[in-house]
Amino acid sequence: MLTRAEPQPLPDNIRSVQPGGGVCYRIELAWGRWRRWWLTHFRPGYVKRMGKLRQGDCQGAPYEVIDSRDLKCCRNVCGCSWAEADDQFRWRKSIPLAPWGTAELLLMGGPLLVLTILAAVSSWPYLALPPAVMLGFIVYFFRSPPRRVPQKPGLWVSPADGKIAEITQLAHDEFVGGPAIRIGIFLSIFNVHLNRSPVAARVIALRYSPGEFLNALRPESALRNENMWIALEEDSPPHRRVVVRQISGAIARRIVCDLRPGEVIPRGHVFGMIKLGSRTELILPAEDGLEVKVRIGQKVKAGVTVLAEYKELGVRS
Repeated sequence: MLTRAEPQPLPDNIRSVQPGGGVCYRIELAWGRWRRWWLTHFRPGYVKRMGKLRQGDCQGAPYEVIDSRDLKCCRNVCGCSWAEADDQFRWRKSIPLAPWGTAELLLMGGPLLVLTILAAVSSWPYLALPPAVMLGFIVYFFRSPPRRVPQKPGLWVSPADGKIAEITQLAHDEFVGGPAIRIGIFLSIFNVHLNRSPVAARVIALRYSPGEFLNALRPESALRNENMWIALEEDSPPHRRVVVRQISGAIARRIVCDLRPGEVIPRGHVFGMIKLGSRTELILPAEDGLEVKVRIGQKVKAGVTVLAEYKELGVRS
């Protein structure tokens, strides 16, 4: 029997929810610095009030956390939050768009929107079609549709949208602690790119590995590409251990993961995304009673499609 795992601190190379950086991300951070400067100098009452309502510890944050908007980029490195009733920006959660795609939407979609409007009111309105189509695709890519997560015990749902590219038996996985099954999912640029927790679990550890950007359909991409390794432990007995890996692709260069070591997340919880075509892997313990529910080539949806089920639910002795 495996002992309960102890949460591990974040490694030094994870200092934000998007450790790989990027131009859009740097611009978003610069905007945040300006916004905090403006609030501090011109709305000190607001800053003081939000500080009193803030819960938890801000230690580890790379800047002053004034309100929930500041947690978007550093939630994983600090422990502060606001109660939902005190969060003035909770309405953003109802917008069906990925929260980590705001900068890309504004920086890429903004100019396209202007071009579409200018062309539409010109003498050649048909010229509005190309930028309008491109704008529509950008919004479509960062969509975040609602999902109804199955609640039956023993189910492990897909951590990503896409197509099953691999189902492989592993002789041993170090974190799982024994034989395992690896299920690989390929995400095209047309899939929803948000990642979800496969099961109600406690976050144990995260490892970020810089690397190459090979086509995610190539088997070697799983070993050589930039990736985020996420170790989870089932929250209820028998506390099985599972690994989720976010892997970049030839176009996808940015991995987002906002998980905090030690926190407990429900099945289907949105914890990050991979921007553009990529790959996500799920590594499960290969125990008696495990039934893989998918086949290679099958299309799956994050938080909805059941990848596997454990028929035996008794607690290990």
